[in-house]
Amino acid sequence: MSHTVMIVDDEENARLNISSFLSAQGYEVIGVPTLAEARSVIQRGNADIILLDVQLPDGYGPNLLEETARMPMRPPIILITAYGDIEMAVEAMKSGAHDFLQKPIQLAQLGKSIQRAQEIVSLRREIAHLRQAQHQSLDFIIGSDPAVQAVYHQAQRAAAAQVSVLITGETGTGKEILARAIHRMGPRSNKQMISINCAAIQPTILESELFGYEAGAFTGADKRKTGLMEVADGGILFLDEISSMPLEMQAKLLRALEERAFRRVGGTNLIRVDVQIIAASNRDLPTMIKDGKFREDLYYRLKVVDLHLPPLRERKADIPELVGLFMRQLNPGMGTNIYDITPRAMQALKEHHWPGNIRELRNTIERAILFCDQAFIDLPDLPPDILRKPA
Repeated sequence: MSHTVMIVDDEENARLNISSFLSAQGYEVIGVPTLAEARSVIQRGNADIILLDVQLPDGYGPNLLEETARMPMRPPIILITAYGDIEMAVEAMKSGAHDFLQKPIQLAQLGKSIQRAQEIVSLRREIAHLRQAQHQSLDFIIGSDPAVQAVYHQAQRAAAAQVSVLITGETGTGKEILARAIHRMGPRSNKQMISINCAAIQPTILESELFGYEAGAFTGADKRKTGLMEVADGGILFLDEISSMPLEMQAKLLRALEERAFRRVGGTNLIRVDVQIIAASNRDLPTMIKDGKFREDLYYRLKVVDLHLPPLRERKADIPELVGLFMRQLNPGMGTNIYDITPRAMQALKEHHWPGNIRELRNTIERAILFCDQAFIDLPDLPPDILRKPA
């Protein structure tokens, strides 16, 4: 990928000479005569490297060093001046200048300086790319299955829009992992994502956990407790196994979501919050609605975006990719170096029904690595239930 060099110099001949030299070297070049135009180019993200004159008609060039200091992909800045001295060079380098050249510029020296700056830009791009790839692999396993890829793309839009999301799918399909991916992809990533498993908390204390309580609200409430919805203010509240929430609690949750406010148990003050809700369920909520076990109004309030994760048995083409991913994740922590699997062992994995879905597959690979005595996983390393043919 070519790099773009912006020349900021009010002398037209200087801009043209430098531009001609850099263009011949394969760089894209933008020439501007003022700081104001330079700032506009920087704001659009169109400059990878900046050649900056010190004295400009509308200001002092090195001021850009301070202005760009907090940019995550700050362009390397090379100062050029006819008035430079050692003290200015030292101060410029302390302020983050990549290099300092004096007029008249020696083109060979300029070429070397630009080359070093280009290496910095390329390294930053590579690191950003690796971080993004690692970020995605840790958050959500996409695979090649079209249905899962569609879910991921929909999740990206839901994250950007900060709307309520309902994630459905069997146990082990990765619902919480997808919820965390939505959190990290969206504008609330710098805030907390608070998770609450509605099935793991007794119905009698679920309200207190969610909304908190005031001191003296009930026996044993000796001091105020902040609820999880309040803790998640500005961020995301993940309600796992929402189908286990009692009907009475569903009504209270619905009111809190609609009003964006609630009262602590035993309290009178209305607490307003800005929370994005992500809910998950492994049960058929429409059937529960027909049976009177889940509120229809809450269901539609939650499913602004409805994401369904297919079971692993419906996306078996992804198994080799998933196996490779789990090997890369597990080997470092287990102190092993097993990154291969025999064709017959892979075939056994593909033929298994996977009632526990991706979670079961990961546990299977972890067990196989643990009991593997060679450099690759083979049939004897797999658990008996994987090898057992279905009746």
